[in-house]
Amino acid sequence: MSAALRLTTLMVSGLSLLLVAGCAGSSLEQSLEADPQLQERPVFTGEDPEAPSTAEVAPDPAAAPDSAEASPPEPDTPPRGSTTARLAEVPEDLRPYVRNWLALGLVEPAAGQAADGGAAASDFQPNQPITRGEFAHWLLTANNAFYRDVPAKRMRPATAGTAPAFQDVPASHPYFAAIQGLAEAGIIPSAKTGNATAVTFRPDAPLTRETLVLWKVPLDLRAPLPTASAEAVTTAWGFQDTAQVEPLALRAVLADHQNGDFANIRRAFGYTTLFQPQKGVTQAEAAAALWRFGNQTEGISAEELLGRSAGQSSSPESTTPANSL
Repeated sequence: MSAALRLTTLMVSGLSLLLVAGCAGSSLEQSLEADPQLQERPVFTGEDPEAPSTAEVAPDPAAAPDSAEASPPEPDTPPRGSTTARLAEVPEDLRPYVRNWLALGLVEPAAGQAADGGAAASDFQPNQPITRGEFAHWLLTANNAFYRDVPAKRMRPATAGTAPAFQDVPASHPYFAAIQGLAEAGIIPSAKTGNATAVTFRPDAPLTRETLVLWKVPLDLRAPLPTASAEAVTTAWGFQDTAQVEPLALRAVLADHQNGDFANIRRAFGYTTLFQPQKGVTQAEAAAALWRFGNQTEGISAEELLGRSAGQSSSPESTTPANSL
């Protein structure tokens, strides 16, 4: 290498050293260092690490509130229409009879029947009066349920083609089948039984005590009613108001006394010296009267009927559904 070339090389090296030394701490040196903001920035992976977790998200005011927080728990009371609520309204002496009656499920409405306001006719109101039409429906239904295995004691509901016995109960009436069936069987007085003046039935009128006994007792005795006088009834029952009882009902009232402790009057109305024959019958009293069918020595009660149904439903050989009443 010539002396001139070596001299040139030394000069270039020195110049480079001077440039590096001069840039130390300068903006050029800082620009060559790594950006600390870039070092701290995380690598993008498709997830936002700064997004709050589900538990930390603030509630949306427009969102529907949680049902447990929106409405406080309901009080531990039975629904109004439940059996427990209904029994709570029943007088204590009638409660055992009504409990069995409701368990039988015999108070379903007739086809198409509904009470005012759209409420179902089967809405049992124990302290409300029962109408003549309703009781006729209950009476025939209960009789056929109690004697479902005894065809000779069952009554046939009327069909739509039957000529009506009463002017105010046409074939389109929801209780026509029961009312007409009872009239055809001679249980309800009508022109068919020789009562020429009984041309109307008044299905919406309240059922009276004497009418209840007049219709029910023949289905207990299954025999002709005895002859009776007001004096005989007063002697038997001790009623102070026997003179107010219709002559047609006197025979049934006297016959009911022959049933002893199973008398409908004793079961439905308790001990009384006033029969009050024209007083309205409540639904609870009607249920008590229909709690048993039979005379003093032979009969069947709702309690016994429920026991039979329970025994049949628990038997492996039983073919009768528990709800077939």
